Amino acid sequence: MTSILGRDTARPITPHSILVAQLQKTLRIAEESNIPLEILTSLRQGLQLAAGLDPYLDDCTTPESAALTALAQKTSKEDWSKRFSDGETVRQLEQEMLSGHLEGQTLKMFVHITKAKRILEVGMFTGYSALAMAEALPPDGRLIACEVDSYVAEFAQTCFQESPHGDKIVVEVAPALETLHKLAAKEESFDLIFIDADKKEYVEYFQIILDSHLLAPDGLICVDNTLLQGQVYLPSEQRTANGEAIAKFNRIVAADPRVEQVLLPIRDGITLIRRLV
Repeated sequence: MTSILGRDTARPITPHSILVAQLQKTLRIAEESNIPLEILTSLRQGLQLAAGLDPYLDDCTTPESAALTALAQKTSKEDWSKRFSDGETVRQLEQEMLSGHLEGQTLKMFVHITKAKRILEVGMFTGYSALAMAEALPPDGRLIACEVDSYVAEFAQTCFQESPHGDKIVVEVAPALETLHKLAAKEESFDLIFIDADKKEYVEYFQIILDSHLLAPDGLICVDNTLLQGQVYLPSEQRTANGEAIAKFNRIVAADPRVEQVLLPIRDGITLIRRLV
């Protein structure tokens, strides 16, 4: 998709990018119809305002490292549909699952702010967010990444080898719930936990993390996709199974007296959670 500002963007998967695509479609329909000029002008201005936001955010955010650029490019060139049809991946993957520049730098900033030394990532894909956070870790810091798919785990580890920060990352290849239980049994504790795995298991991840004290005192949980293409606030009949799962997760977190949280409209939504008791 190409915006009115002349920039190529990926398939719209966030509430904002979907809104931009919808405005573009509406403007095309309006231009082909007998619509008053005043309405056309208003639509064009609205589209310009919406379409310019994401590129501007990117421009005003610290550029990603060369290693992150290389990882993103390698991910975009991979034929994920073929990998799935050939049985190399256990589920259908797509390049849009990558966290990307803005979210990567946001997570990196959270690591700096919290002074985290131990990070747990629940769901890794090709490792963009893991590497972004590892870049902010001190030399003795460690990040454990949970990934169910051995193909993408190997893909990510190859990319990590190209970064001086890659050796801070340990990849656990197994279902995320299995890894969480294993870490809890070892009484592991993490300063920052980033959740971005199976949406239908978000509630279980959250409960295990709190009940097993995987989150260190004063630790921070970051949860991705908590706006899920806007489905969480659209009528329930417009939700997919994942959309309903995230809407349920958001309700449960909001009602849990053990935590306080804020949902940030960054990319597809990031919720920050800290424990109170």
